[in-house]
Amino acid sequence: MSENSVNRRKFLYGTGAVGITGIAGCSDNGGDGSDGSDGSDGDDGMDGSDGSDGSDGSDGSDGSDGSDGGSQDLSLRVGTSAGGTQDVGLAVERAVSQESDTLSYSTIESPGYIGTIRRMANNQFNAGITDNNSLAKALDETGAFEEQPVERIPQYGFYAFPYSIYIIARDGTGIETFDDLAGANVYPAEPGYSTRATTLDVWSQDPTADVYDQMNIQNMGVDSAPGAMEEGNIDASIAYGTPGVRYTGFVQEIASRIDVHYVEPTDALRQSAESYPGAGTGTTSYEDWSIADTDIGTDEVFHWNLEVNYTFNPEANPDAVYELCRVVDEHNDTVNEGEEQFNDFESTEDLLGSARENIPVHRGAVQYYRDNDAWDDSLTEGDSA
Repeated sequence: MSENSVNRRKFLYGTGAVGITGIAGCSDNGGDGSDGSDGSDGDDGMDGSDGSDGSDGSDGSDGSDGSDGGSQDLSLRVGTSAGGTQDVGLAVERAVSQESDTLSYSTIESPGYIGTIRRMANNQFNAGITDNNSLAKALDETGAFEEQPVERIPQYGFYAFPYSIYIIARDGTGIETFDDLAGANVYPAEPGYSTRATTLDVWSQDPTADVYDQMNIQNMGVDSAPGAMEEGNIDASIAYGTPGVRYTGFVQEIASRIDVHYVEPTDALRQSAESYPGAGTGTTSYEDWSIADTDIGTDEVFHWNLEVNYTFNPEANPDAVYELCRVVDEHNDTVNEGEEQFNDFESTEDLLGSARENIPVHRGAVQYYRDNDAWDDSLTEGDSA
């Protein structure tokens, strides 16, 4: 589906039905791209190297394999990153407890999006929240999965929320457009964040690679970035969050402490973002999504999106997946009351807002979409285990 603008939380951006091949991964990150400095939307940014390869017993020998447990067991154990992603997961869990008499849902903390994919592959849980870019790299065995691929890759269920990304620059730098970032000190978020990886993936491909190659990429924690920008050591930074809801904490702090302005996208940047298959794109009215009530000199922002999804292992009980789709569709308002970052769906079709042709959809979700006349025949139904 495609969308040229959003109003408040109507942010189900177009991804285009494109296959993902030959993705040039630039980072082996696993974070959800949020810093959590405001306590609302953080992640640990880990890549799963803490033992999520199964060395910690995640082969299921401890009995926590997350399998469907038989056709009568409607249970989902959902791996969820800390911070904002976990807030979303807990809101969905509460909605399930209120609106379903059959489904048992439990939230299991997991180390980042890539860590979630790895732990699902090792049967720690049968469902998880992760992002399209990480899924694509797992499928293509690029990025973090080039040297450590996984044999089982989660299947798509439904779109949860975006982290939407654009660029701001410190006033007085002379940076007005993306081309002006050549030679500048640029901060694309903390190493290990998925927002950073997706951003660098977009910038490093043609036709923006020439500008990206001349940037001085800054590597520091998000807690240090506002001070570094205030001191003049960072000229420009990405700004991101969920449109119409909030920005991540360090971005809010930058805008509260420093005079910044919007960096206009060039045609080349738009082309790179729109052609990169691991991200979505969109535009948002700045009035509907301002940073700390500051004026950054634009009426709307163009952004690329890290698309975050609910995914399921192939062997997850299809009836359980079906029931979860029903709850978040029919009781979307209940989820939003618990966490407004979760997508505000206007139709069942919107649950497929970030679906891609090359990422199979779990058969339980497929059946739900078919029963509600929302299935897209360009998508692929995943095989059962």
